Amino acid sequence: MKQKTAILLGATGLTGGIILDLLLKNDSYNKVILFSRTSVGFTHPKIEEHLIDLLQLEKYSSDFTGDEIFCCIGTTKKKTPDKETYKKIDFGIPVAAAKLAHQNNINTIIIISALGADAKSSVFYNQIKGKMENAVIAQKIKITYILQPALIGGERAEKRVGEWIFKQVMKVFDVMLVGNLAKYKSIEPETIAKAMLWLANNPYHELKIESDVLKKIGE
Repeated sequence: MKQKTAILLGATGLTGGIILDLLLKNDSYNKVILFSRTSVGFTHPKIEEHLIDLLQLEKYSSDFTGDEIFCCIGTTKKKTPDKETYKKIDFGIPVAAAKLAHQNNINTIIIISALGADAKSSVFYNQIKGKMENAVIAQKIKITYILQPALIGGERAEKRVGEWIFKQVMKVFDVMLVGNLAKYKSIEPETIAKAMLWLANNPYHELKIESDVLKKIGE
């Protein structure tokens, strides 16, 4: 079987770091191309790392070649309070990646969005995610999966006190979220990463995949 080249955006983030580790350990991949603002901090025979301004991703078209794109880009209101900057990150980077995929004949793209994404939402952050999803889908990449996780668990390098408290509360409420509410349960980054890798190597019938289904795929 021909080995594949994966392109990974967001390798220094929580979920991105986990999917990077999975890709490096997986014999189906012989190269993992990273596009990041900062280095992952280690070398590996499979890694080809490009330290760039991700807001100008389109300038690196000649390096953006491979078989699959894993996009784990995302910021937060606290980290990026300016709405225009937030839009450039959460909308601009994934859409630029999708356009490059279309341009360079990359047939698979898997993007982390968020539960509640809706281009018509009155909530700015949900609206941006929804518009991003629509713009990615418009590129008509052959295999497109948009992941919509609920609150992502795990421990980040930077401390977010409010988020940590909310996660502790959610651990209590998770047990009560059953049936149609199950999709609102928090989800671990390891589960999302495993689901991304599975989707890249197996056919699936849904384009948008909500959190409860992600758990079934990734656990």
